[in-house]
Amino acid sequence: MPQGQNPKGMRVYIWAGLKSHGEGQHDYPQFLADWSKVLTAHGAIVDGALHGPSAADLEHIEVVVIYKGDAAYLSDSQKSALDDYVKRGGGLVSLHDSLCGPDPAYFASLVGGAKKHGEVNYTLDAPIPFTVVDKADPIMKDMSDLTLADDEAFYNITWAKDPPVHVLATVKIPGTPSAGTHKDEVVPQIWTYEHTVPGGQPARAFVYMQGHTYSNFANPDIQKMLLRGIAWAGNHAVDELVNYVPPPRPARGGTAPGK
Repeated sequence: MPQGQNPKGMRVYIWAGLKSHGEGQHDYPQFLADWSKVLTAHGAIVDGALHGPSAADLEHIEVVVIYKGDAAYLSDSQKSALDDYVKRGGGLVSLHDSLCGPDPAYFASLVGGAKKHGEVNYTLDAPIPFTVVDKADPIMKDMSDLTLADDEAFYNITWAKDPPVHVLATVKIPGTPSAGTHKDEVVPQIWTYEHTVPGGQPARAFVYMQGHTYSNFANPDIQKMLLRGIAWAGNHAVDELVNYVPPPRPARGGTAPGK
């Protein structure tokens, strides 16, 4: 295994995509580069690509982290691989607009909620004020209400009904031109979802709707929450990634030339 990798770590696949939007926004390739290192440093075994995983990619994966615009547009083979993965209890983490696509009811059946591509269901650049509604949930440990100075929130979400999502945090939709009459609506933006596909195993999903402004992923509170959400979705101890301490690196033998 690569030096410094935890051989017993949870197995994570990062499903990213090509960059879209302006400078500092929707930087999916940078997320793959940065978070493959973040997750490895926190004890995970990481794979990933700028395309959806195949059935072979998912064979040993415990949680798929999706940060790709409109990832809910799936080919038949991708949909089949994802359905089989969730049926066997594989975990999903959806970030920002990954849950946008042509059939929100279908994708909501996987992650609890989704939004339809082509609809105006976003706020554009605006401060995003979170209200943590379940401070007792271990994913939200030490999280207090906070405002992201510049990001995006979503409304007009198609929700799974049976079972429903468990809401962790909401946002009051800011009054941007695109929000229109949805201004001041209180809409879930962070949630968990537990369900079982008929004939399958219990599966988990964690959703964080922000990520329009890439630098917000570096917020320490957001980063810890995401690490806990990823561990939870993979059916591991919630604090496994946050609390991981790597073993000491072995001493290098010999002396390098010229030293």
